[in-house]
Amino acid sequence: MVKVMSGFGIPQTDIANQIGVDAKTLRKHFRDELDRGMTEANMRVAQSLFTMATTGGNVAAAIVWMKAQAGWREKHPEEPAADEKTTVVTHRFVVPSDAVKAPPTIPQRPTASDQAPCSPPTNDR
Repeated sequence: MVKVMSGFGIPQTDIANQIGVDAKTLRKHFRDELDRGMTEANMRVAQSLFTMATTGGNVAAAIVWMKAQAGWREKHPEEPAADEKTTVVTHRFVVPSDAVKAPPTIPQRPTASDQAPCSPPTNDR
């Protein structure tokens, strides 16, 4: 019973209360059951998860396996990795299309071709 309860992750103080002993006494007399219970439970779950990940087409199981066994982790742009020496933060802005305005125009200096035609100078003196 101690091994099964340990395998389910029940705290040692609760196991001790269930069987009517002090937690220190539990650890002294049931050390092997406490250690092996959790190990055997982890082994059964790992075996089941591995089967689901490799044969059942269960993507979630595959992700859990890779995170737990292969060190995979989720990484978000705002959350730099601990081993990175530099941090790059990116931001993405979504602007409603009706809020987008044309850029302002810069006035240009008039060129000779833009000038109105003028009459030739006269020799009125």
